[in-house]
Amino acid sequence: MTREDIIKMAEDCGIPEFENNESQADNILRFAALVAEAERNKLAQWMIQHGYATGHGDTVEDLLQELDWQIVENWTRAMVNGVKAEREACAKVCEWKTGVQHVDAAIETCAAAIRARGQDPMPLFDDWPGGWKK
Repeated sequence: MTREDIIKMAEDCGIPEFENNESQADNILRFAALVAEAERNKLAQWMIQHGYATGHGDTVEDLLQELDWQIVENWTRAMVNGVKAEREACAKVCEWKTGVQHVDAAIETCAAAIRARGQDPMPLFDDWPGGWKK
């Protein structure tokens, strides 16, 4: 926010014009800086209390950018971990034995294919009789 923006807001609130009163303008600007610093500190404390780093946030805008980045990072990490956990749970469902060798091999291949989601699962099937690709 510029000096002119702060003076305009002060005038909009009924504080007299500053054209011939630099001292009053300086006081209002110092007051605005104190308010901005207090709001920045309030936001920084909230971030710290909720486990977010404040980085080098010198302004409220800096802190909000840092917070936005960390929220996106945390959500992405949570989604990836959730997908991995669900994939592993599905693969564990496939881990049962029948005692029939070729059936058990197919079940193990199924579990391995589930775990390999997100990667190319086709190499898992290369050892099938006749191959996977014809």
